[in-house]
Amino acid sequence: MADSLVIVESPAKAKTIGKYLGSKYIVKASMGHIRDLPKSQTGVEVENNFNPKYITIRGKGSVLKELKDASKKVKNVYLAADPDREGEAIAWHLAHALDLDDTQECRVVFNEITKQAVKDAFKTPRKINMNLVNAQQARRILDRLVGYQISPLLWKKVKKGLSAGRVQSVAVKIIMDRENEISAFVPEEYWSITARLGIKDSVFEAKFHKMNGVKKELGRESDVQEVLKAIEGADFIVGEVKEKERQRHPSAPFTTSSLQQEAARKLGFRASKTMSVAQQLYEGVELGKEGTVGLITYMRTDSTRISTTAQDEAKELIVGKYGEKFAPETPRQYSKKAAGAQDAHEAIRPTSVLREPDSVKEYLSRDQFRLYKLVWERFVSSQMSSAVLDTLSVDIQAGPAVFRAVGSKVSFPGFMKVYVEGNDDGTTEEDKYLPPLAAGDRLERREVEPKQHFTQPPPRYTEARLVKTLEELGIGRPSTYAPTLETIQKRGYVAIEEKKFMPTELGELIIEQMEQFFPEILDVEFTAHMEEDLDHVEEGSEDWVEVLAEFYGPFKKRLDVAEEEMKEIEIVDEVSDELCEKCGSPMVYKLGRFGKFLACSGFPDCRNTKPIIKDIGVGCPKCGEGKVVERRSKKGRVFYGCDRYPECDFVSWDRPSAKSCPECGAWMVEKRSKQGVKLQCTSCDHTEMVEEADDEAAE
Repeated sequence: MADSLVIVESPAKAKTIGKYLGSKYIVKASMGHIRDLPKSQTGVEVENNFNPKYITIRGKGSVLKELKDASKKVKNVYLAADPDREGEAIAWHLAHALDLDDTQECRVVFNEITKQAVKDAFKTPRKINMNLVNAQQARRILDRLVGYQISPLLWKKVKKGLSAGRVQSVAVKIIMDRENEISAFVPEEYWSITARLGIKDSVFEAKFHKMNGVKKELGRESDVQEVLKAIEGADFIVGEVKEKERQRHPSAPFTTSSLQQEAARKLGFRASKTMSVAQQLYEGVELGKEGTVGLITYMRTDSTRISTTAQDEAKELIVGKYGEKFAPETPRQYSKKAAGAQDAHEAIRPTSVLREPDSVKEYLSRDQFRLYKLVWERFVSSQMSSAVLDTLSVDIQAGPAVFRAVGSKVSFPGFMKVYVEGNDDGTTEEDKYLPPLAAGDRLERREVEPKQHFTQPPPRYTEARLVKTLEELGIGRPSTYAPTLETIQKRGYVAIEEKKFMPTELGELIIEQMEQFFPEILDVEFTAHMEEDLDHVEEGSEDWVEVLAEFYGPFKKRLDVAEEEMKEIEIVDEVSDELCEKCGSPMVYKLGRFGKFLACSGFPDCRNTKPIIKDIGVGCPKCGEGKVVERRSKKGRVFYGCDRYPECDFVSWDRPSAKSCPECGAWMVEKRSKQGVKLQCTSCDHTEMVEEADDEAAE
């Protein structure tokens, strides 16, 4: 007979924990929060110490009744929500709703959902941590005060339906600032000279480096001609040869931020998808005879700390699988780097490194397997020996000029045997071999090629780059990155093109008003300071009401000024050349979540709308009759399809090229990276570069 009730957030977590605890425990799910601030009003009594007026969330009445009924039939109630601020707040709301004794040690937390971890946690229940609860309350109230007091002002002065958020507004501002940088960027010309040189059967490249012993920049074509004239007829002779050995160290195990970044780079996952799949792996997956097992530790963390037990298990696997040389003499420790990192939980790692990805592949979905493999490889590599690379730098004299060739090769792979961290442009570091060269070697001049380049503007933000920037600036915390990015897209303040963020006209309009009347909300340092204050509340060193009061006083003054001085902005619809095919009225350009679209000027009598279609000048590779046009998905993502849809259902996320594959004749698509635009065949392995980007395109 069960004598204890355990409440968690989700049915999947309940199922996993229920199997570990046995028949004396009933495990039920609250389905997330059961209480929140009302949607119809601010729900905060500002004059009464910011007292929040919580109500039962609509639709949760039956869930709450079931939990209340179950709690009356048992001796003990345990609240086992996730081990963070949000989980603590869920537990606190449940305690209030179920009339639990405040002094009762009813809170149970665990960093991983494994049998041992869960059983150990139930041996040491604790009281609800009100510092964590108050930190969550303070954040919730802050965001409510900003959102529910600025938004009505924007409705009145600018356009109905607009809204503004605290952290989200800063994220949009960062994206908009980058767009302004790109618009204001003035390209600068520069040149390079590459010599293709031969010795015996080997050919390699060397770049122009110095002239008359001084490093010379090639800013204009005249500089290039000066060098070419100076080396005309000159022999290329090897001068100084430098050989070095350098070590490359592994990356730290994943935090929430680095997991989102790497999953975006290597798997193409959005931040929200990464967290959703990680939650599934954390809560538990059915592994055949082994039963339901949580495969990774808690995935909302800013720590790179690893338990001694996990390190010992990793060393056992590394030595057994790869050999003694691949395990360092002492276990690796990683220091926290993120601004305001709390180090409350371990890094994200497999609950058992001995559970290799291929051994569980048959039980996982494709996305679950790929993410688990990423976590497993990152953790294992983080505990391995450094790689050793042999580097070779060779200066080659050609008259008064010096050319330099650089090469490297991996002499000991170390951690690289398992995993190498990705980067935002998708390039990989490969061995660049040079033939054996010695001082005095005479080289054969094969070709000397001058090339003009132009500096490139800073790149737009990908999800990975934006998450990294927010973390570095101290904006948001592990649990906020994914919802922040999701929100700014849902509200239509940014759109994604070629996997990069661009501000929409709507986003720019909001930020312009916010900059004028609420500059603190958009100030990076101010927002980071607010995050630090919330952390201090969590630590118990600051009072949450005082933090809110310090913010709200100046904010209310700004709000009053904005009410008086913000001018009403009339958004006049621009009339297009198109007529509505339903009623014949002119179509006008409207501003929506994902930029402009066409709508009938006869609204509300005629509600016809349609997207603005952009012809990219490529014939449809499927039907051969239509044209490929640029469209947007419901989530604002750009894709390409046939203009004869639905007669032809051709669709592609990558931009199709007018050029056919020279090897198999299939259609090709454009793939973009820091190196330039690459055409890739959709049928065979053929690829070709069509545009070379400059070195300074890197961030």
